Amino acid sequence: MAARFHFRLEPLRKLREALEREAQRALARALQAERDIRSELDAMAEQRKALFEARRLATGQFLDLDLLRNGERFLVVLERRQLEGYERLRVALLKVAEEREALTIAHRNHLMLVRLKERRALEHQREQQLREALEMDELAVLRHHPRSA
Repeated sequence: MAARFHFRLEPLRKLREALEREAQRALARALQAERDIRSELDAMAEQRKALFEARRLATGQFLDLDLLRNGERFLVVLERRQLEGYERLRVALLKVAEEREALTIAHRNHLMLVRLKERRALEHQREQQLREALEMDELAVLRHHPRSA
């Protein structure tokens, strides 16, 4: 009966597989954070555009200085938020790059063990086939060996 293949590094392969899945989740979280920041920046750009549209005066309309001052204050606050948002986006993009690199390394490490397991399984299969062939040869020799009295 053929011996069953046992990969001694299977626990390590499972660990590396789990590390790869965790790296995938970390990358997904980083990408989601980047998308969130981008949507916040888009919303701020829309607010800024809406404010400029609201400040346009129609023909014959009077200028409201309080509204103009409040709009300017809001613009200052909005610009500060946008600058903070761009800084957070820069940090988020760096984080995405880090997580991509970590995923690449984790995938490479896991794939290395998967390929090693496949090679070892093939070697084991070849050894088993060789053993079986040798056993069959021995049986054939014993079966056809002339019996001496």
